[in-house]
Amino acid sequence: MRISARADYAVRAVLELAVRQDDGPVKAETLAAAQAIPHKFLEGILGDLRRGGIVDSRRGGNGGYRLARPAAEITVADVVRAVDGPIVSVRGERPTTLAYTGPAEPLLPLWVALRANVRKVLEGVSFADLAAGELPESVRGLAEEPAAWENP
Repeated sequence: MRISARADYAVRAVLELAVRQDDGPVKAETLAAAQAIPHKFLEGILGDLRRGGIVDSRRGGNGGYRLARPAAEITVADVVRAVDGPIVSVRGERPTTLAYTGPAEPLLPLWVALRANVRKVLEGVSFADLAAGELPESVRGLAEEPAAWENP
């Protein structure tokens, strides 16, 4: 699985909004500067996040962006889906739409299992968790495995 630059930037921008949620709307320029994200690229991402119901925006001098709902109700999976579509795809298709025959038949349950595990992790982490600097135990446990940090 690949995390696109778009998804990485989106997650970082939403996290920035989560830690600033009590400060009122945050300007796109402020988000871009805080996370070293190209401003124009971020504007497009914020549009996707707005359309996805992740952020709200206000115009004007006191305008900017804020979370559309509490940080505890927004998962990393929600943000990735809003900017990139399905979390796991094979050749651009959802695994459940694929069909294999012969020796390739076991691939379908493999791709579905992969999707289930990725979803379990990304749907299990909210922006309230991230803003508090706390990952759920199940995710923290995976990251603490020494092999997780090795590049085969």
